Amino acid sequence: MKNLADLVFNDPNRMEALRTVRSLDLEQGYIAAGFLRNLVWDHLHNITPLTPLNDIDVIYFNTQTNGQEYDQELSSRLEHIYPSGKWQVKNQALMHNYNGDAPYTSVMDAMSYWPEKETAVAVRLLANDQLEFVTAFSLDLLYNLTISHNPARSLEIFKQRVSSKGWQTVWPKLKVKIVEPNVQK
Repeated sequence: MKNLADLVFNDPNRMEALRTVRSLDLEQGYIAAGFLRNLVWDHLHNITPLTPLNDIDVIYFNTQTNGQEYDQELSSRLEHIYPSGKWQVKNQALMHNYNGDAPYTSVMDAMSYWPEKETAVAVRLLANDQLEFVTAFSLDLLYNLTISHNPARSLEIFKQRVSSKGWQTVWPKLKVKIVEPNVQK
């Protein structure tokens, strides 16, 4: 089984997307979510060519920006540099406002609130052309062929996402993992 860095390095489209994001020099700037999750699941299902990405989720953390306008400006810049990507840019320093949480302290902290544990993964290309991976949980989860509920988010949001995303149709070996809270009677 290939490790995650090898999978990314061997995908020219993902490498080009990473170079594009690196060119913006974003504070805590990463590509996250399906960018890595889908790559591993494709590998584990022997899917070639790779499943097309619905979008490229760019996350960063900057407490000095003024909201969605800056995210849209960054998306436009990314589209200009790499027009074949459908870019979605979100400043994680502001996302607590939409989610009803206390302010996040970093990209990693923000990811710890995402609905699925396997989605809370991100990568960036460093100046020395090495990859840096971050996750709020464990990179090993990607290889377990599960989609796991993060108890920091409601179970209903998780179930809705599993249903609407169709992950088990694309990757039929996936198992949904829900840990029910202990209820004492």
